[in-house]
Amino acid sequence: MKNISIKDKAEWAVEYALKSGASEATANVNEVKSLEIILVNDGIEKLQESNQKSLGIELYCNNRYSSHSTNDMREDSLKRFIEEAVKMTNYLAKDEARSLPEKKLYPDKDILNRNLELNDSSFSSLDFKSKLGLLQNVYDTIKGKSDKVINVTSYYSDSLAKGVLVHSKGFSGETESTGYSLYAIVSANDPNGGKPSSGEGCSVRHLKDMMNPSEIAKKALERTLGRIGQKKIESGVYKMLVENRSGWSPMGTLLRALGGRTLQQKNSYLEGMLGKNIASEKLTVTDNPFVKKGLGSRHFDSEGLAAQQREIITNGILNAYYINDYYGKKMSMTPFTGSSSNLIYKCGDRTIEELVKTIDKGILVTEFLGGNFNSTTGDFSNGIAGFYIENGEIKYPVNEMNISGNAKDLWAKLIEVGNDPYVYSSNQTPSFLFDKIDFSGI
Repeated sequence: MKNISIKDKAEWAVEYALKSGASEATANVNEVKSLEIILVNDGIEKLQESNQKSLGIELYCNNRYSSHSTNDMREDSLKRFIEEAVKMTNYLAKDEARSLPEKKLYPDKDILNRNLELNDSSFSSLDFKSKLGLLQNVYDTIKGKSDKVINVTSYYSDSLAKGVLVHSKGFSGETESTGYSLYAIVSANDPNGGKPSSGEGCSVRHLKDMMNPSEIAKKALERTLGRIGQKKIESGVYKMLVENRSGWSPMGTLLRALGGRTLQQKNSYLEGMLGKNIASEKLTVTDNPFVKKGLGSRHFDSEGLAAQQREIITNGILNAYYINDYYGKKMSMTPFTGSSSNLIYKCGDRTIEELVKTIDKGILVTEFLGGNFNSTTGDFSNGIAGFYIENGEIKYPVNEMNISGNAKDLWAKLIEVGNDPYVYSSNQTPSFLFDKIDFSGI
């Protein structure tokens, strides 16, 4: 099987699974070429290059289901692998919801032919010396700028991934995408104690869209030095302004409550809330898998369901759950997808700097630290780091503080959304301004 395409391998695996006794099957074959480089100051700490091939197979044996994966692509090994997998699957309990999606749920040619620009054709044009030069540029930009700096850690990675998904019901879909990441993390000495650190960076599909390394370095240094002098403030109720790059944390808890598994197991505080208000009217979120160069863009999801653009929340009203085919069958609901693609938000008119000026007494949260979330009740608690705001001005950095409350109450307190979506993520959160949030400090 050395010279056949990954599509041929996937099709062969599905056919062999059926021949071995499976009633239905899917195969997913992937090839990934990747590189990772980490520099600490100007010395290489990690250098890892890999070329990996893998095959994943999902088996349905009369409503018995299992999934398996292997990196051994030799034909004889794959035959034994599939035969044993089918035998094991037949020992499992039946689940009537375990079957492949109906054909009508697969993407049509119009969807599959959409050019999402996920593959950078110039991927191989950047040699190793140039990649190392990006990291060296980060360090050289920061070097000597402050005697408080302890270490500069810079990180570069890239990948070229090709994959194919084949279903025994006739669906076949191929993917090819590239990705680049460049980040810098700076740690410093605080004369008052502690070693604050912060960073900056980006992840993109195309190299030409990457932030300038020196700009990344300058912002990472600025963010770190800005944390010197951190302290607690008194516990109380404050306005909370969440920086765009940290908005994924409160949104992540909301998304967990929208998942099919969570709903089916009665572990979601948002069960039964379709068509009802779950947040302030300021929150409108669209799941858009067709964003060009989007980090979450796709033609189909992991089950082969056709990608769909859908408004998940409109002016605070919940329109959709994340229901895959399996949980759709379990709950007698029409499947959409089991995972988010690109989350796009309806933004406001003001920058984060303008939002700061509207705050008499509040906290700008630049980082959420750990925390707990109960998806059944919506209760949460998080540590935070950021800056104290008074009379429209940032006064000083704060840390070792916590926020706590209920997710439904939190989103009801959203009073304004910034105009600054964070484009280096599939979850493109803007800045969020919340009113009357409980903070625990001194």
